[in-house]
Parts: sequence; C-alpha cells; structure tokens
Amino acid sequence: MTPPEFLMTPQGRRIAYRRVAGRGPGIVFLHGFRSDMQGSKAVHLASWAEAEGRAFLRLDYSGHGVSEGDFLEGCIGDWFQDALAAVTLLTEGPQVLVGSSMGGWISLLLAKAVPERIAGLVGIAAAPDFTEDSMWAEATEAQRQALVTVGRIELPTDYSDEPYVITRRLIEEGRKRLVLRDPLPLPFPVRLLQGTADTDVPPSVALRLLGHASGPDVQLTLVKGADHRFSSAENLDLITATLTDVLDRV
Repeated sequence: MTPPEFLMTPQGRRIAYRRVAGRGPGIVFLHGFRSDMQGSKAVHLASWAEAEGRAFLRLDYSGHGVSEGDFLEGCIGDWFQDALAAVTLLTEGPQVLVGSSMGGWISLLLAKAVPERIAGLVGIAAAPDFTEDSMWAEATEAQRQALVTVGRIELPTDYSDEPYVITRRLIEEGRKRLVLRDPLPLPFPVRLLQGTADTDVPPSVALRLLGHASGPDVQLTLVKGADHRFSSAENLDLITATLTDVLDRV
C-alpha cells in the first residue's frame, strides 16, 4: 500500500489522508471516535469508489490513525476543523458525506458549516451530541466530579483492552458543537443506517435525529441484529447500495 498523504490544516495540525481520483459528486468518509481511515467500512468504500470511477476521500483526524497529534488533547471541534479543512482544500464541487458514529456528528457539523458543498449524507450509527447525551448524561456524580477536578476519567470499552480516557475538554468543548438543540436543516438526500443490536449508539439516537432534522428526503433504515460496527458483508453491501441511491438522487 502506498503511504498516505498529509495536509497541514489552518490550525497547524498535520493530518493524513488517502484519496481516489474520479468523477463527482465526490465521497468523503468520516470515521468514528478512536477509529481511523483503515477501518473496514472506509477500506470497503475506497475499493468500491475506485471500481466505480468515483472520487473518494478518507482521512484520519488529528490524534487518530497516522495523523499527528495527541488524541487526549483533541475534541469534537478539532476533529470537525480537520474534516472541514480536508473537504475545502482537498475536494472540488459537491460531496456526499459518509459518517460513521462520531463521523455522523462531524458530517452534520459540516452540513451546517458549508451547506453549499454538501450534496448528500449517509450516516452509519450516527452519534450526534454523544459527549453530552451519552458520556456526560451516563456519568456518575463521582465521575463528573473527577472530570472537573482531575480533568479525565477512564471508561471500559468493548473495542479495546485499554479503557477510553474521557477528558474535561472533550465534554466542555463538545457543548459548543451540539446539533440536536437547534434547527438542523438538511436540504439534500439523507440516509441513516442503524443496527437494532447497537449498544453503543442505540436506535433511539437515530430516531431522535430523524425526528429533529428537517429536509425533503430524510430516511432511516433499521437493520435487525446489526451492531455498532456495522461491518458484516451484508452491512457493507447495504452501505454501498445506500450510497449509490444517494448519488443517483444528487
């Protein structure tokens, strides 16, 4: 595999990316919290885009994957700025965003920031506002006190032997990026994919997003038995079929 390329963002963060040349509208894949652009969904879509002759971009936010930076110093705003820099500096014309988990939140922030560049959106277990509505809401009083006084807590995870470290900055900065408290116009095709067996981002989040967003073509597909990874062969086929549907409607 050829080495990734790197982009220096306006904020001075050096982030890694890979792109496939092709026709537009282009596709931008935005990965989840503590994931990277080498995940199964990103790699699958990159291969699909190349076979279809479709422009495709994937990136690692700062502190993720092979991008520079310390993950524990990052926050939603930093990673949104990284994605914004990638879209504005590395792509041309309208883009269809594919956001996985936290990437779904970042996709919605991009839709608000540069609506003229967004032609469609596919959310895969999208997790808008999770720092507030999941991490903070589910924290015990002792954990909340530790976040304020110590500046961090550790939470167990099914995805690693190492716990997730949650920082005070992640929580407090995330409050500036919430998208489910104010109007959320999405004036382009939107498809939300959600597994019923997802214990990290439950179906109630997808239903809340569906109810909150406004737009002429917003649809939610619930997949019985699918978990948060949403990466079985059948799930990957559904993602490409859904993305094809959005591209056909652009």
